[in-house]
Amino acid sequence: MIRWWLKQRPQTVLFAAVLCVTAIALCDWRITFNATLGFLYIFPLAMLGTILRVWQIIGMAIFCMTLSSVLDPFSMDALVPRSILIFLTLATVGLLSRQIATGYRSEMESLTRLQDEVEARKVEIASRLAAEEQLDFLVQSSPAAVFTVSDSGEILIANPATHALLDVPAGSLCGSRIGDYIPELAAVPSVDETTTVYRTEMQTHGRRRNGEVFVANVFFSTYRTPAGPRLAALVVDASEDLREREEASLEQMLTGSHILVAAVSHEIRNVCGAIRVVHENLSRSGILNGNQDFESLGALTKTLARITSLELRRSTGGAAHNTFNAQDVLTDFRIVLERSCAELDITLAWDVPSDLPLVRADRQLLMQILLNLTKNSQFALEGVDDKWISVSARHHGNFIVIAVDDNGPGIPVGRSLFEPLQKGAHTTGLGLYLSRAFARSFHGELRHVPTSKGCSFVLELPLVGRSENSGS
Repeated sequence: MIRWWLKQRPQTVLFAAVLCVTAIALCDWRITFNATLGFLYIFPLAMLGTILRVWQIIGMAIFCMTLSSVLDPFSMDALVPRSILIFLTLATVGLLSRQIATGYRSEMESLTRLQDEVEARKVEIASRLAAEEQLDFLVQSSPAAVFTVSDSGEILIANPATHALLDVPAGSLCGSRIGDYIPELAAVPSVDETTTVYRTEMQTHGRRRNGEVFVANVFFSTYRTPAGPRLAALVVDASEDLREREEASLEQMLTGSHILVAAVSHEIRNVCGAIRVVHENLSRSGILNGNQDFESLGALTKTLARITSLELRRSTGGAAHNTFNAQDVLTDFRIVLERSCAELDITLAWDVPSDLPLVRADRQLLMQILLNLTKNSQFALEGVDDKWISVSARHHGNFIVIAVDDNGPGIPVGRSLFEPLQKGAHTTGLGLYLSRAFARSFHGELRHVPTSKGCSFVLELPLVGRSENSGS
């Protein structure tokens, strides 16, 4: 009964108890028989014990004892013992009811907490299972090789891409030795062998089952599990990147060599032209007529001019340029430049809009021009306080104009910047000479802008339509 009343609202329990006390008192007052109804007060006391405090229960027991003593039909001779007995009975029932109610509430709270914990655990388990399912799907569908290795070098789990990379049948890698395929991973110390926890990457060589060697970019980490130390690795075959990089380097070297040869041929042709003019003037004067050495010099000059003209046409005639967004190249250039400037404590100011139009040029040569200009600025800023380099770009007419400025000591007036083999250069003295030759190879221009302080170079890149018209 007590548990049933515990489920009711306190106002309902209080109303029912008052109603019960009133009914018992009326019956004890109106009905005359040789008995007392005081024992019936234990029912309202049992109900009130579920909602009242200790002192309230004691007070209610005294009140019910008083009602019973006043309304029962017995004589006053044994009033005190009878009242004490009724009080003790009622108080005991009320306090016992309160204790049961307190224990029940505590039990229900514990049960509620347990149910909440169970629900939370269910949600956690469901979330973990969902995450594991997603992770397993990600690993199994990943184009990169993903696998785990024990501290003894044994492959524990490997996804399909790992089997494809190592050229082994599906499902046959588990239990194999990783040292047979990627020896460097077998040499990584486990967490039991060192206090260092590895979360890093390396580039090494791997070997497929058929003996073919490939370049492997490996991203790996070491960790500990209840079953022992483990190593997790993600491996990507970088052989194609290596081939493309080497081919691009070769192509860039050949392109640079062609442009250099063309520039040198142009200078030689100019010198030959000057020699030829002098030779013709001497021929007209008749002073050296009939001199075999003089005639041989004229023939050699003509032959050398023809050779340089032929080489110049060969070097400039087959240049292949691509159409691209200058913003992309400038973003790559910024990634390279920001780190080097940070290492040298140089502030980099960047002002390049995001809506630059397309240009037609050579991406690699453009990057080489920009890197050469900023390298020169970095060398010039050695020993300068509050040093900075500024890179800006804008669309101007048929060109994109890229400006590279710095606050270095500047360039002395009258110095020929674009001559080859500059004296006092940090390296070969060909940097600016080749940079301008590179720019002119795709119909651009590189020039120095005199300033009162510091140094400023401007690189002009023709737009797609402009470069095509210039080429035609």
